[in-house]
Amino acid sequence: MNAEKVAAHIINWLKDYVNASGLKGFTIGVSGGIDSAVTSTLCARTGYPVIVLSMPIHQASDQVSRAGEHIAWLSKTYDNVTGHDVNLTPVFEQIKTTLPSAIQDGLTMANTRARLRMITLYAFASHHRMLVVGTGNKVEDFGVGFYTKYGDGGVDISPIADLTKTEVYALGRYLGVSRDILSARPTDGLWEDNRTDESQIGASYDELEWAMAYEAGDKSRDITDHQKNVLEVYRKFNRANRHKMEPIPVCTIPGELKL
Repeated sequence: MNAEKVAAHIINWLKDYVNASGLKGFTIGVSGGIDSAVTSTLCARTGYPVIVLSMPIHQASDQVSRAGEHIAWLSKTYDNVTGHDVNLTPVFEQIKTTLPSAIQDGLTMANTRARLRMITLYAFASHHRMLVVGTGNKVEDFGVGFYTKYGDGGVDISPIADLTKTEVYALGRYLGVSRDILSARPTDGLWEDNRTDESQIGASYDELEWAMAYEAGDKSRDITDHQKNVLEVYRKFNRANRHKMEPIPVCTIPGELKL
């Protein structure tokens, strides 16, 4: 991949999109991970106003510090970037006192965190007349559906959704993203035990990229037992999360029933 040309292409796409929208710029959340770091840097390079939010909810200290350092670097490097730290922990705790305890299982509350961040992003974006920018990569968005519906999946545009995780890392190195972020193990930051993406999915991003390419290519070639296990993991998530990746089903009413 030619990182310089890919970066320029995405930056121009972002400029064209925001200019056509009539809005003023971009709002994006950063987590201390590679995807949000790369996406926010690409937005900053457009020259349009960018609001970057850190939105911790019982967040691990290393994630908060990486997000804060990235916001500080962006703000120092690009005059068009404004950073905000919005601590959502008190709001999340209030939600927990309101919802019935019987429904507060781990996944439900993890998704609630993501949706609370989405509300916050749109509050800033609406006030400042900006676009909310998604940070999902190709494997997450179109392979295993590893995101929260109407949470981090609730965005206006997705600049890096055609890039694999490997390609996002290559772009991050080109853009000057910090070593700490480049070396951090990917995590969605939605669990208090700081679990990684790989531990949740059961396969690494390199393995998922291989499975995604295998499914799109020649399936007749021999594969190892380990690769078969990776394929099963990939297919399980792809089936279960298909509803996130397809348009909302609409019940079409036959014309004769409306007469």
